[in-house]
Amino acid sequence: MAQSNRNKQTQSPNTSKRGFASMPHEKVQEIARQGGLASAEKAGHEGMSERGQKGGEERKRQLGHEGYVELGHMGGEARKKQLGPEGYARMGREGGNARRDRSREGK
Repeated sequence: MAQSNRNKQTQSPNTSKRGFASMPHEKVQEIARQGGLASAEKAGHEGMSERGQKGGEERKRQLGHEGYVELGHMGGEARKKQLGPEGYARMGREGGNARRDRSREGK
């Protein structure tokens, strides 16, 4: 297959980097961040929520049930590693206490 010009890694000696390619990575990130903030402001909370839901649905379609289960296990293992045994036990106690308190309130 023929390779397109934009996929080539080499530049001719008479050209220089232009646009984002000429900028430091941090500058490009800052411009992208500002664009994201402007987009979020324009879309509002509901618009951003809708975008997130669409993204989640697409990811769900890509991974399927088994992929979601595996992703959940990976997240749980990462959190367990972050908290360590004591933190994990504390999290369980706090969750149990909160649940007990809600059941006493009739919720």
